Amino acid sequence: MKKILFVLLVSALAFSAFASTKIVVVGSTTVLPIAQQWAQAYMKLNPDVNVSVVGNGSGNGIKALLDGLADIADSSRWMSDTEIKSAISKGFFPFPIVVAYDAIAPVVNANNPVRNLSLDQLQQIYDGKITNWSQVGGPDMSIVVVTRDNSSGTFEVWAEKVMRGALVKPGALTVASNAEVIRSVAGNKRAIGYVGLGYLESSPDISEVAISGMKANIEAARSGGNSGRNLSFRVQKQG
Repeated sequence: MKKILFVLLVSALAFSAFASTKIVVVGSTTVLPIAQQWAQAYMKLNPDVNVSVVGNGSGNGIKALLDGLADIADSSRWMSDTEIKSAISKGFFPFPIVVAYDAIAPVVNANNPVRNLSLDQLQQIYDGKITNWSQVGGPDMSIVVVTRDNSSGTFEVWAEKVMRGALVKPGALTVASNAEVIRSVAGNKRAIGYVGLGYLESSPDISEVAISGMKANIEAARSGGNSGRNLSFRVQKQG
């Protein structure tokens, strides 16, 4: 409970720094559900302020912030050196506020009996070396790979931790949000995807896949280091 209250307190303090009657929050779809709750809570306390929240990917959120189109950017990754340099070149100094810890979980259609894969098997499914579920103990049917676009912080963590330098196979279904991953996997018994921890119970038609016997959980997220952090970024004018 103390962890949750601390997150809400930090978010409320970040929002209260704005004098505008409109606050625009753009970015990670992983952060989106809690960002929407923060916005509702803030508007309840400040009825003269409108907070709009858009989830379209960490990279898009950071770009919107640096282009002056957003007041806060939600991100499931750190800003890149290029993004920081871009901000500084525009006279802004970005600073992050850690708001939550997350874990990424692979998911399959609930009708698929596969419930455990190794890290190497996941990589080989996503780079195209493994193409049929029968190769990993499942039914004889081809695998449909669902992945995120490269503006996604979740994709960047997946690329680092799972792909480890390999490229996602050509022809993979690329979607723009956690919710779209859920819909794609729930609607196709051959599909596999990956989502943030908070989305695992969003549909009865998906099932989590353990990685070498380990499932995503709160403790794993807390101990996951920098790659598991979700952040909100603000910028302040230099000078």
